[in-house]
Amino acid sequence: MSQKVFKLPDLGEGLTGADLMQWLVAVGDEVQLDQPIAEVETAKSLVQVPSPYAGKVHQLHGEVGEEILVGAPLITIEVEQALDYREEERAGASAPEEPVPDPEEEGSGAVLIGYGTSGGSGRRRRRRKPEAPAAAKSTAENAAADAPSQSEEQAPRVVSPLVRKLAHERGVKLSEVTGSGPGGLILRADILAATDTAAETSEETAATTAPAAAATHAGETDGRTGLRIAKVDEVKGVRKRVVEAMTTSRREIPEATVWLDIDVTDLVELRAQQKAATGQAPTLLAFVGRYVLAGLQRYPELNTRFDGDTISYFDGVNLGFAMQTDRGLMVPALTDTAGKNIMDLDQEIRDLTEKARTGQATPQELTRGTFTINNYGVFGVDGSAAVINHPEVAILGLGRILERPWVKDGELCVRKIMEITLSFDHRVCDGGTASGFLSFVADCLQNPTNAAMML
Repeated sequence: MSQKVFKLPDLGEGLTGADLMQWLVAVGDEVQLDQPIAEVETAKSLVQVPSPYAGKVHQLHGEVGEEILVGAPLITIEVEQALDYREEERAGASAPEEPVPDPEEEGSGAVLIGYGTSGGSGRRRRRRKPEAPAAAKSTAENAAADAPSQSEEQAPRVVSPLVRKLAHERGVKLSEVTGSGPGGLILRADILAATDTAAETSEETAATTAPAAAATHAGETDGRTGLRIAKVDEVKGVRKRVVEAMTTSRREIPEATVWLDIDVTDLVELRAQQKAATGQAPTLLAFVGRYVLAGLQRYPELNTRFDGDTISYFDGVNLGFAMQTDRGLMVPALTDTAGKNIMDLDQEIRDLTEKARTGQATPQELTRGTFTINNYGVFGVDGSAAVINHPEVAILGLGRILERPWVKDGELCVRKIMEITLSFDHRVCDGGTASGFLSFVADCLQNPTNAAMML
């Protein structure tokens, strides 16, 4: 028997950690290969982590609610014979000179991003490189000791794209990082350590320049306001993802907003008639979704992505729906929407909404949208200049429906009125395109019978 420590793998999208939601096993339990051992929440979705080993649980590393960083110990299992899992940070390590293949060693075939089981074919032997003569070797070593080569100075030892991505996101210069891996290889831990050092330096500087720094723990007195901090919530998980997306949107997108007040009395009455006749009727979102798809065919600029010097047009629409859940704001998106009618969209919207609210939507379903609809009217507000869901270029907002005085056919009457707004990226189109799209959707909502003949 031997003890094997399984570290939290990279669960995709370059995420650096996950919140432990619940343990699915306990100390002393027997676990099978690929059996789910824990449920964690990333910034994208809930994920069940499978066990890479079969054996008895020896130790659980982490409490429920705690954030566990990628690469940190998750569970220790007592095993008879360990499966060979490949870790991302071993990429630059030297392989054993004479590894012995084991034909009986087999992997499960289950793969997490950055990890994989062996296929049962064993490892290949590697030939040893011939050593240089002793004199030449001594001369080379002395030269290396006296002065590093130009390539070593200019090319930091990094082999993992995830480490490069993490360094970029945290503003760490790789040339200033000393690697702790084999041969000076820079690992994820080195980037995190460099970030912590920079944060400590920043905090020390702030302490000397601003004595009345803000308090960060419950019960402390805030230096700026003089008030006691009642509670502190850590920004993590889905909320952190929302913060990052909204910040990126505001920082990068020069957005503009257009809006219209529209009369949806006929649409409300049409839905009431359908429900009376069949016992059910599509939701308002299904109608809006169908009209939006038709509008994007006429104004494809609003279903694009801005790439700096280019604008990418998509062959199809992935229609996203912003919704508030217990886990925060999410935008699940439908795909393959071409040719679908209102009833098709209604059922798919209901199914996807349920998946998102119960935490079952996949990261792909939550990030694949090309255009978003935001029904903030359910919160009792009339209008809002919604923030564009980066990297999309437009978002349609729906306000609440209220009875208001309205002029129809020259007569003052009471009608059901709703405000719709379109926030758009001014880099991909001008007001004429945005207004044309919004007017088309408005016409369809105000005249659903005529719209059915146009679609």
